[in-house]
Amino acid sequence: MAKAQTTSSTATQPAPSFGWAPSVGRLFGIEIRIHLTFLLLLAFLGLAHWLPDRDLQAALIGVAFFSLLFVCVVLHELGHALAARQFGIKTQDITLLPIGGVARLERMPEKPAQELWVAVAGPLVNVVIAVGLFLGLKMTGQWHPIEQVSATGGNLAERLWAANVFLVMFNLLPAFPMDGGRVLRAFLAMGMPYAKATRTAARVGQGMAVLFGFAGLFINPMLILIAVFVWAGAEQEATSAEMKSSFAGVPVRDAMLVEFQSLHPTDTLGDVARLILAGTQKDFPVVDGGGQVIGIVTHANFFQALAEYGDDAVVTAAMTEDFETAEAGDWMEDVFGRARPGGCTTVPVLRDGELVGLLTAENIGEFVMIQAARKRFG
Repeated sequence: MAKAQTTSSTATQPAPSFGWAPSVGRLFGIEIRIHLTFLLLLAFLGLAHWLPDRDLQAALIGVAFFSLLFVCVVLHELGHALAARQFGIKTQDITLLPIGGVARLERMPEKPAQELWVAVAGPLVNVVIAVGLFLGLKMTGQWHPIEQVSATGGNLAERLWAANVFLVMFNLLPAFPMDGGRVLRAFLAMGMPYAKATRTAARVGQGMAVLFGFAGLFINPMLILIAVFVWAGAEQEATSAEMKSSFAGVPVRDAMLVEFQSLHPTDTLGDVARLILAGTQKDFPVVDGGGQVIGIVTHANFFQALAEYGDDAVVTAAMTEDFETAEAGDWMEDVFGRARPGGCTTVPVLRDGELVGLLTAENIGEFVMIQAARKRFG
């Protein structure tokens, strides 16, 4: 995680996908995307630098500075991604947003020492950049007293140096979702269970969020926004770890939904409507005559297709063929996160190719709550 007029974070499964973010190329085999709103940010920053003195050069320098800063953020995320690659973990993509960069890793390493390396790899990139800029400025005689440097004033390279130093310092605060929170969790996990280490690190992060929020009331309102960001990130990380802990050692067959309705390719959307009204099931697998799952009619797709095609259309008009499957004997901790971000969240469970159950967001959530209640009773 990084922050200096921008943020940078490493997302783990389940990670969000971002619309309006076309690809601009690949680096080290990793797709780089730029969200269209980032271009609007650059236009706004250019205007903000131009307005005081109607100076075009100032506007161009402002845009150049923030563009270079975001390049540093991308390099930061590449540090995480390339470190994760050493442990067999792929990075889906890196997206440049107005608030910073996000590297979508498939997962974080299981071993604390590996997570520690992945977490520190990003800030280390910023350290290298800052050292390089410092040496270059010193050698060329362009280094000025640090008090002359600000976000809008001073040598462009020196401003970029200061920004990278800030990125490192903010990143290593021991609070999720910054890298420092993951570093703290990795150290704690070396001596305690992963879920407990995450909860402890999350509490530390939320304690810092309270301090940020309190300071924001008297110093800078921006700290309040940071406090909200840190609090939410810590809560999300703790919840994710709790879910992962609940799945440890549990086979899919113990958590899957076994009472469900399936559809035949010749069934109609009207048939789906009757099933929805008769029960609580939202997503329906479509099974052909040979017993193979060929698609899933999701809740959202059903209503869209019903409005477009009417009751008499067959279910294939509404089904998606982009879904994951699991075997009944798979471990839940391995299957967790397979549902594709932004896509179908229902996972058909098979045994010898035959559909025997479903994993849905609802029944996974209920399973986690049941496991948590059992732990409290014990």
